[in-house]
Amino acid sequence: MAVDVPAGIQPIGPSIPSPQRRLGSVRRTSTIDAIWEGDSRDAPMQIFGRSRDLFTPADGSSPEVLQEAALNGVVGTDRVVTEISSRPELENLEILIGLKGGLRSTIVETFPDQVEAGTPLYLLLDDISGATLVSGFAFTHWTPPGAKSLVQETSPDLKARKLKMLNICAGFQEGASALGIDGPAAVHAIQPVENLSIASDPDAWHELQDPAGISARRSRRMDVWREGDEYVIDAFFQDAGTSPSGQRIAVHEYTLAARVNTSTGLVTAIKAIPQVLPFNECPMAIIAVERLVGQPIREFRSLVNELLPGIDGCTHMNDTLRALAEVPILVSHIPA
Repeated sequence: MAVDVPAGIQPIGPSIPSPQRRLGSVRRTSTIDAIWEGDSRDAPMQIFGRSRDLFTPADGSSPEVLQEAALNGVVGTDRVVTEISSRPELENLEILIGLKGGLRSTIVETFPDQVEAGTPLYLLLDDISGATLVSGFAFTHWTPPGAKSLVQETSPDLKARKLKMLNICAGFQEGASALGIDGPAAVHAIQPVENLSIASDPDAWHELQDPAGISARRSRRMDVWREGDEYVIDAFFQDAGTSPSGQRIAVHEYTLAARVNTSTGLVTAIKAIPQVLPFNECPMAIIAVERLVGQPIREFRSLVNELLPGIDGCTHMNDTLRALAEVPILVSHIPA
C-alpha cells in the first residue's frame, strides 16, 4: 500500500548555501570530499575533510578564525577505514583503522575531550560514516555515451538492498516509493545546485577542494548569533556530486531554523526545511521535529535519534539536527 504523503510536505528546491555573514555571528563550515583514483568505483575512496569556525565582529572588522581542522583518509570499497590522519594531530586516531560499523561509538569513547569541546575535528570524525555511505551517488551522473549507467537505480539487486532498509527512516517506510514494493523502485529526485564559494565573500567558507572528475561532497554551514535572550541558528546540510558539465547535483539538502534560550539552553523554536530529497516520502520526517522544542540543545547528539527514531526521522535530517549540539560552544565566542 502506498504511503499517503500530507499536502505541502515536499522539497521546495535548493537553498542559498552561502548567505551573507551576519555581524556579531559565528559561522561553522565543514566539507568532506570523496574521490576515487582513475574515477573507478572499484578503487578505494579517498576522503578530504575540512572544517572551520569563523567569528564576524559586530563592528564589521576582519573576521577571526577561531578553530580549524583537516581530516584525510582512505576507505575501502567495503567502507572500512584503511588510512586516516588529522590536523591537529590526534593521538590514537589509528584506532579507527579497520572499522566500518561502530565508528561513531568508538570516536565518542576514544576522544571524549573532542566531543566535550565540540571541536571542528570532532564534527569531521562524526561525519565519516554518513559521508562515505552516500558518496557512491556521485557516479550516477557520469555515464559514458551509449553505456549503461554506472549506478543502476532500478536494478533488482539495488531494490533488494533497499528492502533490507525497511522502516529505517521516513523515506524507506513500508509502502514508500523508494522500495518498489509494487514495481520498480523510484529513482532519486535530484537538483542542480550552486557552488558553495561566492566571489563577493571569500571568507564565506573555508578553503575548498576543486576535484576535476567524479567526486562527492558533504557540506555543512551553521550560523549562530544572539538576539536578546535567545541564540538564533541558521543551518545548511547538503550531499552533492560533480557532473561532466561542471554543474553540481544534490541528492540531499536541508536547512534548519531554530531558537534557543540563552539562560536554560532549551530549544524554544525549531523548523526543518526539506530543500532537495530523493523520494516523495522523505520530507515526512519534518513532521516530528517539533518534539525537540523544550529539549536541551547541548544534548542533541544523543537526543535527536532517541526522539526521532525510524520512520519518524531521516538519516540526513537527523545528522543536521545532531550537529546543533555545539551551538552553545560556538556562541560562547560572541561577546555578551
